[in-house]
Amino acid sequence: MKIAVLAPIAWRTPPRHYGPWEQVASNIAEGMVGLGHEVTLFATGNSHTGGNLEYIAEAPYEEDQSLDPKVWECLHIAHMMERADTFDIIHNNYDFLPLTYSRLIKTPMLTTIHGFSSPKIIPVFKKYNDTGYYVSISNADRSPELHYIATVYNGIKSEDFTLNENPGDYLLFFGRIHHDKGTHEAIKIAKAAGRQLIISGIIQDQNYFKEKVEPFLNDEDIIFTGPSEAKARDKLLGGAYALLHPINFAEPFGLSVAESMFCGTPVIAFRKGAMPELIIHQKTGFLVNNINEAVGVLPEIKKIKRSSCREWAQSKFGMDTMIGEYCKIYKQILL
Repeated sequence: MKIAVLAPIAWRTPPRHYGPWEQVASNIAEGMVGLGHEVTLFATGNSHTGGNLEYIAEAPYEEDQSLDPKVWECLHIAHMMERADTFDIIHNNYDFLPLTYSRLIKTPMLTTIHGFSSPKIIPVFKKYNDTGYYVSISNADRSPELHYIATVYNGIKSEDFTLNENPGDYLLFFGRIHHDKGTHEAIKIAKAAGRQLIISGIIQDQNYFKEKVEPFLNDEDIIFTGPSEAKARDKLLGGAYALLHPINFAEPFGLSVAESMFCGTPVIAFRKGAMPELIIHQKTGFLVNNINEAVGVLPEIKKIKRSSCREWAQSKFGMDTMIGEYCKIYKQILL
């Protein structure tokens, strides 16, 4: 099967530290290569793949500020679409814009919807309901206005994460520094519990960081490490007593939650979005409604078997599971 995998170009594929859509696109591409399919990854020029790499932008626009995102997005997507007839199927991981080309080509296109940045984008998906194929990454992140062929959870390379049965005492916040992700709430939880908190992630909202995070940083109980690359991520996640995920929005998935469980580290998350699908309450972590509840369950973390966290993550969010599901979908579309 000849497969085109369209990745975003905000970050490299796979990303050095942050870039969840790019990471999933990479895992899809490499998983299909591993099964012997002829895969072409459309990404940035500094990306890595075992398949064929096609690109227009040498570097991601988040790293090269001279690039206008809209201009290079259009060039990137057009570059793939102009080659559409050389593929059996296109797997779009680039949101709604590629859909606007879909009726101009004959090659079927599967779109994984990695989340809705705003309800304002739904009319584009809705317009192509009858000709496109949509996959949601959780049952929680489905629009009633759209038609879906399946839900496929994001798949993670288990070999990138190590089960740690002997963690440290620190709490961990791992993700972009933004109100949506609840960095400030994580600080409040740690302060109330009298525990050390390590914060790792890119600063997505500078004002939020300056007002809600930076005043609490002291290199003692509240520590900010910046973004973490692969080895550091594995070490941080595996060494944590628990991952704090006090989100302020209906998160469509949450890669760090699954990655944490691959390391054996339980997760305390606010009960929003896809969290009830990712976490088994009292077995792989705790679903709570507020800061006080999060503080209250911290002593219970020690009762959770870290091996159970990894087993759950492997069964639901392993890369092989995801690839198997997408293979079934490809075949269903091409019949």
